[in-house]
Amino acid sequence: MTRQRNPYSDLPAPRFWRRSVSAVERHLLDPVVSAKFTIGRDDRVATAGSCFAQHIARNLQAMGFNYFVAEKPDGLNAAHARALGYGVFSARFGNIYTTRQLLQLFQRAHGAFAPLEDHWLRPDGRYADPFRPNVEENGFATIEALHDDRARHLEAVRRMFRDADVFVFTLGLTEGWRSVHDGAVFPLAPGVTAGEYEATRHEFVNFDVAETVADLRSFLALLRGVNDRVRVLLTVSPVPLIATYEDRHVLTATTYSKSVLRVAAESIVRDHDWVDYFPSFELITGSFNAGMYYEADAREVTGTGVAHVMRCFSKHYLAGGTGSRPDETHALQSPATDQGGGEIVCDEEAIDQVRD
Repeated sequence: MTRQRNPYSDLPAPRFWRRSVSAVERHLLDPVVSAKFTIGRDDRVATAGSCFAQHIARNLQAMGFNYFVAEKPDGLNAAHARALGYGVFSARFGNIYTTRQLLQLFQRAHGAFAPLEDHWLRPDGRYADPFRPNVEENGFATIEALHDDRARHLEAVRRMFRDADVFVFTLGLTEGWRSVHDGAVFPLAPGVTAGEYEATRHEFVNFDVAETVADLRSFLALLRGVNDRVRVLLTVSPVPLIATYEDRHVLTATTYSKSVLRVAAESIVRDHDWVDYFPSFELITGSFNAGMYYEADAREVTGTGVAHVMRCFSKHYLAGGTGSRPDETHALQSPATDQGGGEIVCDEEAIDQVRD
């Protein structure tokens, strides 16, 4: 019997689960169909976002690409510099978990937003920057020292946005804490590592799709205003929430948060020909790998998972990329350490430092 033709008759294999997932060996699955642009070895690539963004930065450096570090230490050895947050991202801003944080970082760097909450006091009596509370491991001795360091930092942030050829941002969370008075969003709740939580000054927020999309659109417009050649690559972190403040299970809270971020990324990519999405989230969380890309805690990503992500990233986005197997390249690092032995830096880990 001759089959009738239908709209799916001539579609390529990637459109079908059986052909592109079920019939493919797990380590060979590649969900990238096309890339809007490629990254050359001389392109300055800046990164920001959640913890998972650090894997891309490390592997770019290991593969000889031009990872752009706009804020560099002066006379510090590598271990000490990393302990102070240098080189973890392209500037010393720590984790940027929400799109509102990213937007406000740009605004603060360009003098368009000056949060009322200027500094936090640490338990040891020293000072912390509310918007990067963990970058100075011993805190600042004086408020003046904090201000001086912040001024240098924001100058580097301006340089990063102005000079980057490619900006990679990993969306991490929708939950956050902000000032009641001016809406300034913090990477950590006041009181976790510094500052003091006050219900009259601080409030919890869980951004929805509309807010997340609006923040991304505003940021991208501002970014193109200072750098009309920049290209942007969005990813969504596959690392679950370490905790939720909402009255629900952390698993369902994670599903909501990641769903919002994925939908927001898709909305932006469809409307901007210079913005693309790379599916690291799908590679790690996909049912095809039967959970093998997570450690025993079902949260941390394994070295094998990172290798799979970077193999696909290299193949499609790096000029001359081959998508080589993990055992054929020195570039693929484990999730916990890089070639220098430094750990992935995640500010939110401090939230779980409580008694069980």
